[in-house]
Amino acid sequence: MDILRVGSSSDPNKVAGALAGTIREHNEAEIQTVGAGALNQAIKAIAIARGFLAPSGIELACWPSFVDIEIDGNERTAIRLSVRVR
Repeated sequence: MDILRVGSSSDPNKVAGALAGTIREHNEAEIQTVGAGALNQAIKAIAIARGFLAPSGIELACWPSFVDIEIDGNERTAIRLSVRVR
């Protein structure tokens, strides 16, 4: 399963569509963000995806964790959101 990477300029509707598709296919997804703006867009996308999936009877659960990643040779701390079918 791929990790969905979300940035502060990501369109929440497009991320929600990708998230919903991943959830339908795998029953789980991982979203990775760096920074407050990216996290904001990811949370919006999860809320929108819940609306996409609710008519199918799919309820989502989400929990955050910290991960260390490397960007352009620099180590950064990212927030990874694990999204699963509840």
